Amino acid sequence: MQLKWTAVALAALTLVACGKKEEAAAPAPAPAPTAAAPAAAPPAQTLVVKIGHVAPTSGAIAHLGKDNELGARMAVEDLNAKGVKIGDKVAKFELVAEDDAADPKQGTAVAQKLVDEKVNGVVGHLNSGTTIPASKLYSDAGIPQISPSATNPKYTRQGFKTTFRVVADDTQLGGTLGKYAVETLKGKNIAVIDDRTAYGQGVAEEFEKAAKAAGGTIVGHEFTTDKSTDFNAILTKLKGSSPDILFFGGMDAVGGPMLKQVKQLGMDVKFMGGDGLCTGELAKLAGDAVGEDKVVCAEAGGVEGDFKQPLDDFKARFKQKNGVDVQIYAPYVYDAVMVLADSMQRAGSADPEKYLPEVGKTNYKGVTGPIAFDEKGDIKNGALTLYTYRGGQRVQIAVVR
Repeated sequence: MQLKWTAVALAALTLVACGKKEEAAAPAPAPAPTAAAPAAAPPAQTLVVKIGHVAPTSGAIAHLGKDNELGARMAVEDLNAKGVKIGDKVAKFELVAEDDAADPKQGTAVAQKLVDEKVNGVVGHLNSGTTIPASKLYSDAGIPQISPSATNPKYTRQGFKTTFRVVADDTQLGGTLGKYAVETLKGKNIAVIDDRTAYGQGVAEEFEKAAKAAGGTIVGHEFTTDKSTDFNAILTKLKGSSPDILFFGGMDAVGGPMLKQVKQLGMDVKFMGGDGLCTGELAKLAGDAVGEDKVVCAEAGGVEGDFKQPLDDFKARFKQKNGVDVQIYAPYVYDAVMVLADSMQRAGSADPEKYLPEVGKTNYKGVTGPIAFDEKGDIKNGALTLYTYRGGQRVQIAVVR
């Protein structure tokens, strides 16, 4: 009996225990509803923007081409650091850099390469001789092109809607130097040499016209090439006409050795040239032949007053970042990239067809001063900076407009 009672009792206890377990497992009442947390904003889409840049990064004037390219790289890095938005997308700028070796054929080849790569805009080329033939390819493709240094007037006078430049042209450059040669330097007998490139010939012709108009006499005009190293024959010929001013239309890589030979021949002349001559490298290329106040040249750009400090700050930052001084046009390249980006932002698109009209409406405050374009694509109110050399350093004389 005891065993039977125990079995029954255990069964009863089991049923009670089961009931308590089921009761414990019953779901807890649902908590009171709370306000829904706001959904996280979706990350902004990224828009890749390709900026083409072309300059001679090989050959005799590679130091100038590399200077330009460093200016472009600084601009792209600064834009990416700012997180620039175009439309509703964050832009990621990429530099597509090409070398044209200052050769017109190579210039058109790399221009076609950039067109095929569908770059959104182009800054370049450095030389007029490569910029002009390349400009047709960019025009046919509808790609905006801003040259930071090509000064031949023809570049913006071809009727293309895609061509712009951020420096003064040879009409201003050569014209100002020609007038300065006669009126300020008191030159009477003036000799001219040009290297037969689009740039060298263009600036020399404008210089000659202005010098004649100011009352100077052109006693000789000789020719060389952008690869020559021996100028004794043409210099000896010009020496016979006793010039007091010798103007060279060409680049510093030729101008430096020419200055050495001018000194060797004992020619007592002021040596003048345009922006291709007017570089930080000229004093190294010419050595002591650069003299003191012997060379007078002009940069196709320049600022004064309130705009001088931003340019000085840029040059200091450039040297700190790259370990070298600005040669000449890096700041203008920097501004040209910024103008393209500014135009894209205003248009809300990086599509060349959509933002091209905005380039023409540019009103941009750059490190090289205010930038706006006329109907041809030339910079309005372009400045020139006159320089000489003292103690092996380039020294500013004046900014003129």
